Amino acid sequence: MAHDTLTVLVVDDEPAMRLVLEARLRSWGYETLLAADGDEAERLAKESQPAIVVSDVVMPGRSGLELIQALKAGDPGRPVILITAQGTIDMAVEAMKQGAQDFLTKPLDHAKLRAVLDAAREEIELRRTSRKLAARAGKDAGFGALFGTSKRMKEVYEMLEAVAASDASAILTGESGTGKELAARAIHEHGARAKGPFFALNAAAIPETLIESELFGHEKGAFTGAVTARPGCFELAHRGTLLLDEIAEMPIALQPKLLRVLEDGRVRRLGARQEFAFDVRVLAATNRDPREAVQKGLLREDLYYRLNVFTITLPPLRERHEDIPELVQRLLREFNEKHSAAVVALRPEALDLLVHYGWPGNVRELRNVMERAVILAKGEWIEISHLPPYLRHPETAARIVLSPGATAAETEKELILRTLEQTGNNKAEAARRLHLDVKTIRNKLKAYGLG
Repeated sequence: MAHDTLTVLVVDDEPAMRLVLEARLRSWGYETLLAADGDEAERLAKESQPAIVVSDVVMPGRSGLELIQALKAGDPGRPVILITAQGTIDMAVEAMKQGAQDFLTKPLDHAKLRAVLDAAREEIELRRTSRKLAARAGKDAGFGALFGTSKRMKEVYEMLEAVAASDASAILTGESGTGKELAARAIHEHGARAKGPFFALNAAAIPETLIESELFGHEKGAFTGAVTARPGCFELAHRGTLLLDEIAEMPIALQPKLLRVLEDGRVRRLGARQEFAFDVRVLAATNRDPREAVQKGLLREDLYYRLNVFTITLPPLRERHEDIPELVQRLLREFNEKHSAAVVALRPEALDLLVHYGWPGNVRELRNVMERAVILAKGEWIEISHLPPYLRHPETAARIVLSPGATAAETEKELILRTLEQTGNNKAEAARRLHLDVKTIRNKLKAYGLG
């Protein structure tokens, strides 16, 4: 890979040492600046902004350790390599505390110096790349909280913008973790109802016995446990937007009631006598193919057609790998701020792993991986070791290790829990992957004492 020519400032009070280092550095493809002491070095650093500094430690006047402080004040990311004939462990420790890139002793091992310079060059290029990605990861690189500049995502943004300009219903489809709720919020925020409320109801997350009450609301005493009156989603989203998430997981017996409310524009709380009109824009989302859900009897055909004025499909992350480097940079910025960290970038080999991984959990999984890595890094660079083991060793990711003699029930439990872990505890997505009903997943978790 071609590199830009970098300038190295050499600081040493011995003329012969300066000339030897100059010749070596030029033969390795670096430009050089020479300084005989710390004051001259500081002046040259301010005037010419060298990329790297190689400095002796013991010099008349200002020492190399003192020089580091001045150089780092001007450019905290500039690598400084210290060289000394009088090296001690204490001095090396102090040099690293002051921010030295490395600490080498005389007689100088030129092969080691070259390796240290190559490592410094890599860090400089990583910083430059991260700055470019951060610039590209600006406000114009997405729609709402959705992000990506790939062709697939730009097509999604165009559709979202068109839907936002109307007041029509739409169904958002896509695998778990692709950003369906973010897309719904973007439609709301870019539409005429932006000043009104946005309310989301996840049909897969609410027990079947409670979902009707959540949807329509209830009066005090409408059923056992209804100790106070409570508004439903249509009241809460009045003059705004209501997202019916995981619509294909809604109990089939409740769907005709929902259809009637949508068609009449009026709703009645459970236990109430009076209806009231509402003004709500309704969006729906599902990680299933909605037409397939209709064929399987999970989604009523008439409800599907009532909601499906537009269909917008969010692509899985594996189909837009080119977005991953910029997504990573955006997530770095977010998690640096959240955890008071200062991670600059991923090492190239770590980023390469992320770009080529299949991401079954999509952007949600990437977010979890990046947050974990930022917390573990405790420095400027994310290494491969900061990534989860299943990502570093994908060949073992799908294996379920069971003790000898494990029963069918134990195997089933392990499979369900592992799948929930991979889907970020999304029961609807886990049910889809395991070809089970969401109700079955809930009942199993209850049986395990986890529901």
